[in-house]
Amino acid sequence: MTASDAHRSILAVWRIESARLIAGLARMVRDVGLAEELAQDALVAALEQWPASGVPNNPGAWLMAAAKRRAIDEFRRNKRVERKHEELGHEFEARKGLAPPDLDAAIDDDVGDDLLRLVFTACHPILSTEARVALTLRLLGGLSTEEIARAFLVPEPTVAQRIVRAKRTLAEAHVPFEVPRGEERVARLASVLQVIYLIFNEGYSATAGEDWMRPELCADALRLGRILAELVPQDPEVHGLVALMELQASRSRARIGPSGEPILLPDQNRARWDHVLIRRGLVALERAEKLGGARGPYALQAAIAACHARARTAAETDWVRISELYEELAQVTPSPVVELNRAVALSMAYGPSAGLALVEQLTSEGALEHYHLLPGVRGDFLFKLGRFDEARVEFERAASLTRNARERTLLLERAAACARSDAE
Repeated sequence: MTASDAHRSILAVWRIESARLIAGLARMVRDVGLAEELAQDALVAALEQWPASGVPNNPGAWLMAAAKRRAIDEFRRNKRVERKHEELGHEFEARKGLAPPDLDAAIDDDVGDDLLRLVFTACHPILSTEARVALTLRLLGGLSTEEIARAFLVPEPTVAQRIVRAKRTLAEAHVPFEVPRGEERVARLASVLQVIYLIFNEGYSATAGEDWMRPELCADALRLGRILAELVPQDPEVHGLVALMELQASRSRARIGPSGEPILLPDQNRARWDHVLIRRGLVALERAEKLGGARGPYALQAAIAACHARARTAAETDWVRISELYEELAQVTPSPVVELNRAVALSMAYGPSAGLALVEQLTSEGALEHYHLLPGVRGDFLFKLGRFDEARVEFERAASLTRNARERTLLLERAAACARSDAE
């Protein structure tokens, strides 16, 4: 094995094992920041030794053993045993002058519990949304600071600062490394789901930059969602989120043209949809529905995505049902963005005038004044009604508001089409 082959293998192992490694260490040392430092030390050791010795048969266990040795050295050097004695209690059974803590015994617990603790910690509401996203991708996604910065088109030092501040905030607030219970668990789980879906959405429809999609982020979010579904199997909204992401991700190949240009849903070649992901999404949605209870926002959005997935052609889409689901979603989570989506469904079900009436109401309310999709949708309705000059103005305004280069080009092309239609 060449050095470059070993390096690639090590990074692949790290992407798979890092979350479990950090989670196990965090339970032992009760400090997410320290746990990540120990895990990184283990990664450095692997990068130094594996190119010569080869990748071990159980790389995860090797990394954990290396991290635990580093932890013992750290405890000895900084006399952390004494300071952690009361906090860790039965886990370390440490006393001054005795042997180092038995870290081998401490790692034998269920790794699923550790991962769940890490998920809830990384997505703690005490952190800003940006910090939660960055920390989750770092600790659970195994992404480097450079990869996160590249994915979100922000400077690498900015991401690094977010991560450092997030870990400091968790430490200073003495956030316990635990799975919350009762009502707090419900609220904290909502934060976890929000973070995962934010990551997915940034991959599915990039808010800025030259690319319409960033598939790697979609894949990272899907992997996190699937892990969460295994860890919290009795929560319908977790399965609803997984279903939503699977169904949306199934369209990825059809959403981009040969030159990277966006292809909107009605124009997509449905033969290019990934039917494996569709089946997985429908199974996850069925699982959510079987668990019962009131449908939450992710399960409702998944039901909408399922309407699209089941339609063999765009013309066969059940837009009446979709408009009903959006109405139900608006009751669960009132939002002007949901209302805008409902306007699209109404226009497809009952004609552009029906959608335009709701859009005009949203325009007068002003909540979406700087949201590029509002004039984009209004322009589409006006175009279908033959009001081409008004539509052109809306498409141009939408183009001025978006930060995504591909989307801007599409909107300007639609504005030009309005000008041509107006001249005919």
